[in-house]
Amino acid sequence: MEHTDTDHPDTLLIIDGHSMAFRAFYALPADTFTTTTGQHTNAVYGFVTMLLKLLEMERPTRVAVAFDVSRHSFRTEEYPEYKGTRGETPPEFIGQVELIGEVLDAMGIRRLTRDGYEADDILATLATEAAARGWDVLVASGDRDSFQLISDRVTVLYPGQGPGDLREMTPEAVQEKYGLPPAQYPELAALVGETSDNLPGVPGVGPKTAAQWLAKFGGLENLLARADEVGGKRGQALRDNLEEVRRNRRLNHLLTDLDLGVDVEDLRRGPTDRRAVEDLFDVLEFTGLRRRVLSAADIGLVAEEAAGNGSSDAAGPQEGDGDAEAREDLSLTVVGPGTDVSEWTARVVGPAGLWIDGSRRPGSGDAERLALADGTRVLVAETSDLEPGQEAVVGEFLADCPGLVVHDGKGTWHALRGRGWTMHAPAFDVELAAYLIRPEQRGYAMETLVQRYLGRAPDPAAASDALFELGGPAPDEPEAPTSAQTAAARAAWACVELSTALAALLEEHEESHLMGEVELPLQGVLARMEDTGIAMDPGVLDTLRGELSSGVERAASEAYKAIGRQVNLSSPKQLQEVLFDQLKLPYTKKTKTGYTTNAEALQELWVRTQEPFLEHLLTHRDRIKLLQMVESLQAAISPDGRIHTTFSQVVAATGRLASSDPNLQNIPARTADGRRIRHAFVAGRGFESLLSADYSQIEMRIMAHLSRDAGLIEAFNSGEDLHRTMASMVFGTPVEEVSPDQRTRIKATSYGLAYGLSSYGLSQQLGIPVPEAAELRERYFERFGGVRDYLAGLVAQARRDGYTQTMFHRRRYLPDLSSENRQRREMAERAALNAPIQGSAADIIKIAMVRVDAALREAGLSSRLLLQIHDELIVEVAPGEVGDVTRIVSEGMASPVHMDVPLEVAIGVGRSWMEAAH
Repeated sequence: MEHTDTDHPDTLLIIDGHSMAFRAFYALPADTFTTTTGQHTNAVYGFVTMLLKLLEMERPTRVAVAFDVSRHSFRTEEYPEYKGTRGETPPEFIGQVELIGEVLDAMGIRRLTRDGYEADDILATLATEAAARGWDVLVASGDRDSFQLISDRVTVLYPGQGPGDLREMTPEAVQEKYGLPPAQYPELAALVGETSDNLPGVPGVGPKTAAQWLAKFGGLENLLARADEVGGKRGQALRDNLEEVRRNRRLNHLLTDLDLGVDVEDLRRGPTDRRAVEDLFDVLEFTGLRRRVLSAADIGLVAEEAAGNGSSDAAGPQEGDGDAEAREDLSLTVVGPGTDVSEWTARVVGPAGLWIDGSRRPGSGDAERLALADGTRVLVAETSDLEPGQEAVVGEFLADCPGLVVHDGKGTWHALRGRGWTMHAPAFDVELAAYLIRPEQRGYAMETLVQRYLGRAPDPAAASDALFELGGPAPDEPEAPTSAQTAAARAAWACVELSTALAALLEEHEESHLMGEVELPLQGVLARMEDTGIAMDPGVLDTLRGELSSGVERAASEAYKAIGRQVNLSSPKQLQEVLFDQLKLPYTKKTKTGYTTNAEALQELWVRTQEPFLEHLLTHRDRIKLLQMVESLQAAISPDGRIHTTFSQVVAATGRLASSDPNLQNIPARTADGRRIRHAFVAGRGFESLLSADYSQIEMRIMAHLSRDAGLIEAFNSGEDLHRTMASMVFGTPVEEVSPDQRTRIKATSYGLAYGLSSYGLSQQLGIPVPEAAELRERYFERFGGVRDYLAGLVAQARRDGYTQTMFHRRRYLPDLSSENRQRREMAERAALNAPIQGSAADIIKIAMVRVDAALREAGLSSRLLLQIHDELIVEVAPGEVGDVTRIVSEGMASPVHMDVPLEVAIGVGRSWMEAAH
C-alpha cells in the first residue's frame, strides 16, 4: 500500500556510487577478492554489502545510485586543477564500477549519470525535489559538499571509522560539529578549502575561525564585502585570497535543477531479476552474498508490486520447463510404528526423488533421514526409528528402483552405504545436470538450483506443520512433521521438479549424452574409489615429517645468519623491512600494505639478485609447505589405514575432477623432496603392487588433432622426441643437434600457447627479453600455421557463440569475452584457448575410467581403481593379476576416441606410487 504525505512519508535513498565504491575498495583487500579469471571484486563485494545494510536498516521506498561519468565537468572548465591531486585509478579498481552497475540493474535499482556534471549534482537535484514533496531523503556520500543539502527532511549518511560505519548528519549534528547551520557549511568550506577537491583555503584559517567570522559578519558575502574589518595576519590572508574564496564557493555549490530525464517517482525499485543475480554472482564467484541480495528482493516494494509485477520475475520459472507453482495435491507420509512402507513403495510410478540428511563422507557416511517423492506423494523416515521390516523394504526399493533422481548421487551413495543399504545407479542427478549446463557456477546447493530453475526461494524458516512450498493441507498424522522432515520432503520433491527442467536444458545444450554416458557412470566409479581409499605407510610419513621439521629449522637458522638477526619469516611486514630497508633489494610489486613478499615475487627477486637470505627463505617456505602436506596426510589416515579422498565432478569449469579432504592432486611431482611423499602411498593388505598409467603429452596430441596441423602431426608420427623434433622444425636445426635450451623453449612455447601465454608471459617463463620471446612465438607460428589458425578460430568462435566446446560437446560459457574491461576480456580469451583442449583431455580420461572399471569387474578381477590424478590412473593390483590389469588399462585408456595421432599410455608397476612411476 502506497503511503501518502499525511501518513508515513516515502523515503528516498540516494547514493554517491563512486564514493561508496572507493570506500569499499580500500576497506577490503583486493588480493583476497579475486575471481579465477583474475578480476578483482573487493569494491563490488563491499559496495553490495553496504547497500544491503542500508536497504535492511532504512527500508527506503525509492532508491537511486549516482555515478560520475569522468573527471571532466563544468568545474574543471573553470578551474582545471579541480580535484587535480587525485592519483591514478588503482588497476585493481578498474572494471569494478561497471560490475556494480550490473548488480544494481539486476536488483532493480536505478543508476544515474549526467555528462559534464558530478554525482553530487545529481544527488542534490533528487534530494531537493523529493524534500519538496515532503519525503524523507537519505544521502549516502563521502563528500562533505553534500552537507549543504541537510535539512529537516534530508539526512546525509557520512562515512565514519569502519567500512560499515555511517554517521547520520542532521542539522543538529552539523551545528554541533561546525558551529553553523548546514546551509552555511559550503561558505565555511570556501574559506577553509577542501584538500580532496584540490581547493586551497585561506592560509592559517581553520573551521573554528571560519565559523566565527561567518557568525560575526552574517554570512560569506558580508564577510568578503567587509574584509577590511578583519584584523591581524589572518585578515590580511583573507584579503589576499578573496577571489580564490569566491571561486571555491562557486565550485562547491551543488546544482539542484539538473534535467535527469527521470522523476523521483520513477525511482521505485523494480523487481529483482533472480536469474540475472545468479548469473552475475556466478561470474563474481559470490556465494553467501547472493542469498542476502535475493532475500532483500522485496525491500522497498509496495505490497501490490511485490505480489504483482514483482512476482513474475522474482518468483516465476527462470529456465526450462520447471513448474514454479506449488503442488496442491501432494500428501506427506511420515513413517511411524506400523506404517506400511511396502504399500507406499509398490505404488511408485515414474521417477522417484530421493533426499538424504546425514553424513556423505567417504568411509563414514550415514543416512539419518530419508525422503522419497513420487507423483503426488512424499515419504519421510527417520532411519533410526525404522522397524526391521520397514528397513528391509526401503533397502530393497533403493537397490531395485531404476528411476531414482538425486542431488549429489555420490554423497547419497556413501550415506546409504553407512546405513547398510545399496543404491541403484541413479537415472538423473540434478547437481551434475546443473554443472553441465553452467560449469562456471559457484556451487550447486539445492536451494540455489530451486531458486534458479524453479523460480522460488525455499523458506527454511517456514512453520513445520505443512509442506509449505509443496502446498496441500497438513498431513493427517498422529504428529505433525518436524521442520527437518518438511525440508527433506521439499528437497525430495524438488529433485523430481528439477529433473524435468534440467533434462530439457541438457537436450537443448546437446549435453544429454555427457550426463548419461560419462558423468553418471563415472559417479559410481568414483564412489567406489572413494570408499576403497588408498593404503598408506605411516613409517614413511613419520620419517619425512622428522626430516622436514629439521629442514625448516635449518633453513631458518641459515636465514638468520645471513642477516645477523632473527625475524619472523612468516611476517610480510618484517620481511619487507629486511629485504627493502636492510638489504636494499629492488622493490617488488606495490600493494596496499607495502611490497609483496609472495613466493612468485621472491623467487624472481632471488633469480635477479642471488641474495643468500632469499635462498634460505625460499627453502624455509618450501620445507614448511611440504611439512604441512605430510601432516595433513597423517591426519587423514582412517582407522583402516587408508586415505579416503573425495573427488568432485562439479568444481572445475573445464571438466577436470578435483580432489579434497585431502587433496591428492597436489602431491608434488617435480621436486625430489616432493616426490618422496609418493613413497608413502602403497599397495594395501592382500594386494601386491600399485600400477600407474598416464597419458603421454595428451594435450599436445589433442592440439594436433583439433588443429589438423601437418607439421605437428608429423612431429608426433616421427617416432622421435616430440619437443626435440618441433625444435628442429622451428630452428632449422638437425634433430641430433637440437640443444637442451632449444628443446625447453619449444616445449614452453607449445604448452604456453595452448594456455594463451603472451610474449611477455613467455619471456617471464623462459627468462628471456620480451622481443626475443615475441620472435620465438612468431617463428613457432610460421612453422605451425595450423596451430595459429586453430587458436585464433577458437576465440572468434567462442566470442560468436558465447561458449567453447570439447570434442565431446562439453560447453564452457565465457561471458567476459564481450566485456569492456580489458583484463577480464583477456582472461576469458585465454580460457577460450585452453578449455577445449584441457576439457577434451578431462573427458577422455573420464571415459577411460568408466571403461577400465567396467572391464576389471567384468573380468572378475580383484584389482581396483584407486585414484585419478589429472592424466594418471592408479590401480591396486591383486596377486597374479598384473598382466591382465596392464592389458585392460592400456586398452581402456587408448580407446575413448580416435584421433589423427594415437593416444599413448605409459605404465609402471611398483610397491608404492613412487616406485610405479615411469
